[in-house]
Amino acid sequence: MKNLFILLLVLQCSFSFSQDIKIKSLKVFANKDANSIPVLNGNGDLLVIDFDLQADSPPNLNIIFKFCDRNWNVSDNIFLQNQGKNSAYLLDYNYLPTTVKDADYHYLNKFPDKDGYVDFPFSGKWKFYVVDSQNPSVVYAEGKFFVVIADGSLKVTVKKETLDDKLYSPPQLAYSNWIIVEPELVQDFFPHFIDQVEIIKNHLIYNPINILRTSTDQNRNFEWDGASKLKFTAKDVRPGNEYRQVNMMNINVYNSANVKAQFDGMEYTRFYKQGAKDLNGGFNLMQPKDINSNYMNVNFQIKPPDEVYGDVYLAGAFNDWQLSEKNKMNFNGDYFELPVELKRGVYDYQYVVVNGDYNLETNQDWYVLEGNDWQTSNEYNIFLWYRDTEFGGYDRIIGYSKIKAK
Repeated sequence: MKNLFILLLVLQCSFSFSQDIKIKSLKVFANKDANSIPVLNGNGDLLVIDFDLQADSPPNLNIIFKFCDRNWNVSDNIFLQNQGKNSAYLLDYNYLPTTVKDADYHYLNKFPDKDGYVDFPFSGKWKFYVVDSQNPSVVYAEGKFFVVIADGSLKVTVKKETLDDKLYSPPQLAYSNWIIVEPELVQDFFPHFIDQVEIIKNHLIYNPINILRTSTDQNRNFEWDGASKLKFTAKDVRPGNEYRQVNMMNINVYNSANVKAQFDGMEYTRFYKQGAKDLNGGFNLMQPKDINSNYMNVNFQIKPPDEVYGDVYLAGAFNDWQLSEKNKMNFNGDYFELPVELKRGVYDYQYVVVNGDYNLETNQDWYVLEGNDWQTSNEYNIFLWYRDTEFGGYDRIIGYSKIKAK
């Protein structure tokens, strides 16, 4: 009888670990700004983690938070591992309405939590991992966010100029926002340890604009007077166009499991057409308690002009604006298309033409199908990086500014 009990217990545990678990519609933001990249900049800022969960029963998951260097590599420095304050346990879920297919539970929480189990003491980049509580090597989802403990201010100037490094055709491709960053620091910092400005346009975390201290490119440069005056300049920040947008909030228009991204079907180039105002790369979801907050298969379709050559990728708020094999569109001989499972909501997106390896930024063209115009409104998050010698040396953000430019 004892052996039978042990066998049943083993079978029960095996079943709990083997259930199929999927995390969907993950949204990460600061509590005061749901449509910007997640930056905690003091004054009561909290990190919000929000997702749906598909599982047969409520799983036992943890969230582990890890400090990273400026390249998003998790730090192996023992002084920066924040032991005892880096994990959230016993995640609490709410049931989704029974009308919602393809998801069962909803999770939402804010960090640092009120119980004091999680905090973020270091200024810089952080990652979190949603993991199996019994086996943390099993990762179901991950996200990125910034913590800013600023020790100085940034004077930021934006100028509408044109690129002059080569001849651009059409000439609209030369339109650019020159971003000039002049740090104003306290005396405790050494100017020669300030070595980079990172600019993130809207939600393009995976395509940052980096101005290095060693930059010699014509479009990105660094100036220092040998004392306390520093200046970082990026000339090649194209404004682009307002993003395309799929809005599935209307249940009378989007009323089936399989829909087209745009009600009239096919999309085309917008190079000479200014888009409507958008969410600056973000997305909004229908409230989880709404009986219509279900998932749909959304088909995106575009027919580029004949003179546009290359593969077409779909980038948007639903895939973190990343280019990957998963969001490479299928060409059927006439147009490109790609179905994507999305929860009912509003999403910004666009089409990117790629010639060659999509991992190489020089092969990516974000403008040939979308256009480039100074009228476009953009949000820029600007970070000043410092090589701090404390704790054996680490990357630290010491200055930050967020601006909106049009």
